[in-house]
Amino acid sequence: MLLALALTVSACNYSFRAGSFPPAHIRTIAIEPFDNQTNRFELSAELYDQLLTNLPGALGIRTAGADIADAVVRGAITRFDVVTPNYTSGGAGQAPQVVQRQVSIGVSVQIIDLVDNVILWESTNLAAQGEFAEGAPELEGRAEAIELLVQRIVDGAQSNW
Repeated sequence: MLLALALTVSACNYSFRAGSFPPAHIRTIAIEPFDNQTNRFELSAELYDQLLTNLPGALGIRTAGADIADAVVRGAITRFDVVTPNYTSGGAGQAPQVVQRQVSIGVSVQIIDLVDNVILWESTNLAAQGEFAEGAPELEGRAEAIELLVQRIVDGAQSNW
């Protein structure tokens, strides 16, 4: 009876931590401003702010300076486009009427384990789109696209494990 009780109690201490991101030794992360290869200078700051606000909490870790962090996120903004996916054709001799515009942002990103000096996750062609109505500020579309990019970074990192 005593042996059965001992086995039952020891079995309760068992835990399983497979398939988690980040690895157990990663407790802090540094987020570097992305290099901006577009002519839209505000994108780097907007993406950095969104990453800093949402990424650490989504991964269950804290932010830290690059000199003491266990991991770092770095990347580049490689593309920025505004297109018109929705419009109505004008009548004879009239110009088409724009109904909606779409912002498309492309990035390359890496999450690097600074303890083991390995790339935990990377994507060279991550993209997201945000939409805004004609006449509305482009900022609405940029904010939506950046929010989606951050979510795709979280999803991509977690899908690796």
